[in-house]
Amino acid sequence: MSEPGANAELSSVEKAAVLLMSLGESDAAQILKHMGPKEVQRIGQTMAQLGNVQRHQVEKVLDDFLVLVGDQTGLGLGADGYIRNMLREALGDEKAGSLIDRILLGGNTTGLDTLKWMESRAVADVIRYEHPQIQAIVISYLDPDQAADILANFDERVRLDIVLRVAALETVQPAALQELNNILERQFSGNQSTQSTTIGGIRTAANIMNFIDSSVESELMESIRDVDEDLANTIQDLMFVFDNLLEVDDRGIQVILREVESETLILALKGADPDMQEKVFKNMSSRAADMLRDDLEAKGPVRVSEVEVAQKEILAVARRLAENGEIVLGGGGEQMV
Repeated sequence: MSEPGANAELSSVEKAAVLLMSLGESDAAQILKHMGPKEVQRIGQTMAQLGNVQRHQVEKVLDDFLVLVGDQTGLGLGADGYIRNMLREALGDEKAGSLIDRILLGGNTTGLDTLKWMESRAVADVIRYEHPQIQAIVISYLDPDQAADILANFDERVRLDIVLRVAALETVQPAALQELNNILERQFSGNQSTQSTTIGGIRTAANIMNFIDSSVESELMESIRDVDEDLANTIQDLMFVFDNLLEVDDRGIQVILREVESETLILALKGADPDMQEKVFKNMSSRAADMLRDDLEAKGPVRVSEVEVAQKEILAVARRLAENGEIVLGGGGEQMV
């Protein structure tokens, strides 16, 4: 298990793990019920990996609303039982069982909704030999970042076919969903309703493209352009890339910066143009901006792949904040009242 140093700054996910482990199983379970699969998985994995957490670190995380933490130290020691009980109360035995295996042992999961709890490679294996339209429905159903990871497990021809089908989707009729349910029932004994559902479309395709590795994204976009240039242009217009952050207003940039780790920001800005760097500098305090400039100079050369990963991480934060209504992406957007 990892053990944070006495003076180490906890990451945001470590702080969330410490907070939940300080609340007790019942209260923590109530909070986890309101989180998505990726958040629960990240926090659960962090809980399992945490070693002894220093008392002053706990007090810093809990701050003034958890003064009763008192002498509670040693969080993370023997945490397996705590994690199992908390996840079972939050998610139920079946779903928690699969997630516990993922976090503590490494295992599988079942059901249509719980595709979101599976490793991307496992989902790819489930749909690899299914009809391309079924593959497109599954890809559209999942979160864009997971969908992008799944597409990385297919060859170029299959990726192109799936993305084109995703872009063409609008609604899924009950018969199509029933076919998907039957496939998953054979695989996992799942059971889902078959109401007509709005799914897929060009915006979904663009969102997935946003999360695909840059080298693959460029290759895939060119392939789409060869098939349908207008579609490629529309997808390109709907994609939000790192340089588009220049169009976000200052308040939005400030909100984003509060959610981004310092090291991630440094890596992302190493590959950014000067205008983007200045956009960030002017939305920080002068002291913080000076420190960031010094860090950028001291960082030295970094791999392009590291820069791309950091930029995509910041873009994921920006999209989440936009979906929550906390910021507006793009220069124009709707008028706010």
